[in-house]
Parts: sequence; structure tokens; C-alpha cells
Amino acid sequence: MSELIRLLGLARPYAGWLALGVFASLVTLLANVTLMALSGWFIAAMALAGVTGASLNYFTPAALIRACAILRTGGRYGERLATHDAILRLLSHLRLWTFERLEPLAPAGLMAQRGGDLLSRIGADIDTLDEFYLRVLVPVLTALFAVALIGLALWTFDAGLALLLVSLLVLGGVLIPALGRLGARRAVHDQVRQAARLRALAVEGLQGMAELLALGGERRLLERLETTQATLARAQRRGAAVAAGSRAALGLSAQLAVWFALWLAIPLVRDGGLAPPELSMVALLSLAAFEAVTPLPAAFESWDRTLTAARRVFGLTDRPLPVPPPTGPSPIPGDNGIRIRDLAFRYAPDAPWVFEGLDLDIPAGLRLGIRGPSGCGKSTLAHLLLRFHDPDRGHIELGGHDLRRYHGEDLYRRITLVSQQTRLFTGTLGDNLRLARPEATPEELAAACRAARLEAFIDALPEGYDTWIGEAGLRLSGGQMRRLTVARALLREAPVLILDEPTEGLDALTERDLLDALGALPRDRTLILIAHRRVMPAWLDTVLDLEDPPLRRGRPESPGS
Repeated sequence: MSELIRLLGLARPYAGWLALGVFASLVTLLANVTLMALSGWFIAAMALAGVTGASLNYFTPAALIRACAILRTGGRYGERLATHDAILRLLSHLRLWTFERLEPLAPAGLMAQRGGDLLSRIGADIDTLDEFYLRVLVPVLTALFAVALIGLALWTFDAGLALLLVSLLVLGGVLIPALGRLGARRAVHDQVRQAARLRALAVEGLQGMAELLALGGERRLLERLETTQATLARAQRRGAAVAAGSRAALGLSAQLAVWFALWLAIPLVRDGGLAPPELSMVALLSLAAFEAVTPLPAAFESWDRTLTAARRVFGLTDRPLPVPPPTGPSPIPGDNGIRIRDLAFRYAPDAPWVFEGLDLDIPAGLRLGIRGPSGCGKSTLAHLLLRFHDPDRGHIELGGHDLRRYHGEDLYRRITLVSQQTRLFTGTLGDNLRLARPEATPEELAAACRAARLEAFIDALPEGYDTWIGEAGLRLSGGQMRRLTVARALLREAPVLILDEPTEGLDALTERDLLDALGALPRDRTLILIAHRRVMPAWLDTVLDLEDPPLRRGRPESPGS
């Protein structure tokens, strides 16, 4: 029930539109039921009047029939307009709400999450939640009000007829679908999980297609996709069988309602309790009333699917923050110097120590090189400086204040990282550069690209900074992508710049050219260069070697050693 309460809470800003949609749906339903019942009475009354020669005022019922037809059409349009407008706004709100809660979790809180599964949760699962409002909430509320009003209307003719019809409506629209839901719950859960797994496999396969083809692994991926697809199809068949049974039971209940209504109403006509034309009205009213509960089997089917999707979304957004935010405002640093004392860190309680007792001073303006083999903690140190993780022991200070006192946005304005993984987004070169500074002028873009040795490449493009780079920058070479991320970091003008393997993927000439350009940068910012190479650029002031475990203490050396 907690998921239900949270879903209703998220819909609160759009409660007015949803209520309007329920009202329009109720009006449409009642207009249709009234149209059917009144048409039956009118046709029977006109036939009797023709046989007996009695006079009949046909203007009023004819006008009511036309009014109901118009009202049904207008109500249906209003219901679709109100509910779909509310749902589309609600889905947009849900995506923003989810992203706002995922952003503080990244990257440490999402490290163990598969990319395809993450995409499935924030995409397909959120899309599935629209069924709760559109196929569960609105139909259930409409059916509740409609059954009550129809039962009261029939009560004015005969209490037995009213109780019979309401009982069959509850049996065919609620009890049998509810029992079917219990039988299909496992199948519905399997459908959601297997569909998410199928999407995750497809996304990961597309992302790694080049490696799969090169290593001959595409057949294994296809087998996993086929197995998952077969499991999903079996779950869908089980769910479809239960859903078909529920709909068949509902149709049977509707037919029984007509027969039982006639069985009870015919004696009333014989005894004078009902007029003969009212017999047709009661029969058609009993049949049309089942339109109120016709959506309920699908609503029960959607209920488990949406709650499963909600659990997956909330299970992601409710994760504890890997680094708790500070309680007060960020301090004002005295300078941009970094001080590390007795730093100890490991990724899990049973994992080996990455650092254990690291002491390091990085004065403002220092050009520091950090080297060591893969896995020695070079990138981890960069992540700790950005507070993607908190140390298990010791502390890190920026400008004389512990990093734990800085809010993320304030810390990121002072420290910028060019990570090993190149992160580019679908768009133009200019779009990706302006992520660092949206208000940057063309001159500032050119200066950053010139410093990253990218200006000549961009000048040779017909569209320049408006060149489309494709999905994740696939239209660029690896070296061009690296230089673009370096230019983006330079454009941000943070006082501390961390470059994690910035020359990865570059040829020797371009690598030397880029390193020379970095060495020529003004000394008004701290520059930390991370590399696994033994020979470091001569313009570095000092080099930290992380090669000796377990106590990774800084040993200043000359850059060329």
C-alpha cells in the first residue's frame, strides 16, 4: 500500500485535472446507459402506441435521446482531453522527480547498477506508471460512482432488481477479476522483470556491438536475448489466459443480468408494478450498466504491473545517499589549496584498502603529477577530491575547510575533472562545450579549443561549432573526443583542474602537442595530471608515485625521474 500512497501523493498537483477526467468519464457513462435504457423504452412505447392507438408525447424522449448522444460524444472528448493532459504532465513531473533523486546518488550510489536496467527503470517503468492513473484510478472511481447511481435509479423501480444488478456487477467486475489477479500476479511480475532484462540486454549489446563482433560474442548475446524473450512470452501467455477468463466471466455476468432482470421484471409487468415499455428499459439498462465495470479486468491486470514498476522506480530513488549533504551553507575557502591527512579508503568493508594513511599537500597553483600502474588508486583519489566518495578515515580539506562542509555544486565550481571515460552527449560541438559554461561567447569557445589543440580541426569543418557529433560523439575519433572534453574543462575555469589520462587515445605527436599546451596554461589554477606513464612532463612541479602499497604516501620526485 505504500506504493499506492506515494503514487497518489505524486499526482496531487494534478488532482483537479484527474477529478475533471473522472467526472467527464462518469457523465459519458451515464449518458450512454441512459441512452440505451431510454431508447428501449421509447421504441417499445411507440410500438404499443401504434398498436393500441393511444397518444404519446414523443418530442420529450426524442430530445432526451439526442441530448444523451451529444453528451456522450462531448463527455468522451472531454474525458480524454482532461485525463491525457494530466497524465502527460504527471509523467513529465515523474521523470524530473526521479532525476532529481538520482543526481545525488551518482556516481557512487549507481556504480553497481547496470546501465540498461537503469535506462529501463527511468524510461519504460515510469511510462508504465501512467497505467495506474489512466487504466486503474480513473476507471475504478468511475465504476464506483456509476454503480452506486445506477443501483439507486433501479431501486426506484424495484429493490430486488437493484440488488440483483449490483450483485452481478460486483461479481463480474470485481470479485472474478480480483481472483484472476491473484492467479496472474506471478505472471505479471515476471513480465515486468523479463521485459526490463530484455531491454537491458538489448542496450548493452548495442553499446558493445563492435567488441562483440570483433570477438565473436554476438551468438551468445542472441542466445541470451532469445531465452529472455521466450521467458517473457510464457509470462505474457499466462497473464493473457487469466485476463481472457476474467473478460469472459464479465460477459457471462452481463448476459445473466439481462435474463435475471427479465425473470424478475416480467411478473412486475403482469402485476402492474411496471408498465410494459419499462420492461425493455430494465433489460437494456441491465445490459448497458456493465459498461461501468468493463474496464475493471484490465484495471486489475494493470494494478500489479504498475505496482511492480513503482517498486522498481522507488527502489532506485530511495537508496541512501553515498555522501550525505552538509547541513549548513558551504564555507568560503581561504584559497584553493588542498590538504590530505591520514586518508584511508576502500570500496567495501571486505575489499582491500585503496589508501591507508595517505598524507598530501597541494598548494594553490601547484602542478602535480600522479602516476602509478592501473588499479593503484589514481582515479580513486580524483573521485575523493570531488567527494564522489567519503574516506573511511582521515579527511580532505579545500581552502582550510573539510570537503564534507561543501555542497556539491559549490565544490564542482572549484574542482573540475576530465575523467578517463569520455562523456559526450548527442548534439553539436558547441552544445557539448557549453555544458561547462552555457553563456560562453564564440571567442571563449575558440580560446578553450585552441588551448586543447582542437581549433584547427573545428575550423576545417564546414559547420564549425554547429557540427553534429552523433550519439555519444560517435562521429569523432577517440583523440578528438578526448581533446573536446579537455577544452570543455578548460572553459569552466575552475581553480583546480584534474586531468585523468588526458592523452589516452592520442597519437604521439598530438599527445606531445596537448601536453605542451597544458604546460603553457596560466599558473593561476592548480593542475593535477594523472597518468600511468613513468616519464612525466617536465613542466610539472612535483610527482606523486602511488606504486607502493599499502601505505600510499606522497613521495615528491622530479618530473622526469
